[in-house]
Amino acid sequence: MNQSHKNKALFLDRDGVVNVDHGYVYQSEQFEFIEGVFSTCKAFYDAGYKIIIVTNQSGIGRGYYTEADFIALTSWMKAQFSAHQILISDVYFCPHHPINALPEYLKQCACRKPAPGMLLQGISEHNIDPQQSIMVGDKKSDMQAAEQAGIATRVLVHSGQQFDDSAKQTADFIFNSINYLPALL
Repeated sequence: MNQSHKNKALFLDRDGVVNVDHGYVYQSEQFEFIEGVFSTCKAFYDAGYKIIIVTNQSGIGRGYYTEADFIALTSWMKAQFSAHQILISDVYFCPHHPINALPEYLKQCACRKPAPGMLLQGISEHNIDPQQSIMVGDKKSDMQAAEQAGIATRVLVHSGQQFDDSAKQTADFIFNSINYLPALL
């Protein structure tokens, strides 16, 4: 397929990028959107980017909540974006954990970031050109997954996480807030 017909995407981690990371959030009452996430995503959506969320959800694997709980919250979250005229193209999640999980979720997988599995799945299923795409995360593992998936632009945001120098070296840009992201358009 011709490169010019490929889509570009804004890949977002969820906890700490889309919503305040309160730890294992699975109910809408606990879900607090990061200030500026709607205006930022709207700018990218209007510029032709697909919005795709990729999120580690070891809380499922740990038994804190179920996949059904996560899917219900995801449906609610997507509706909030829709109310702001933003289509979330997809939400990929990894319920696994290599050490702390129930037996059915206890594994080293290809989807849990820093592995690139969720990003590669999104690239494949949505005909994404990773060279025109951006990954936004709040952890080194987000940047490592993006690098392995060939995503050209990697952005760390200060959303409550502290970064060491090794994390900073994995990012192309470091912003205090997601509000600065539209500067890349």
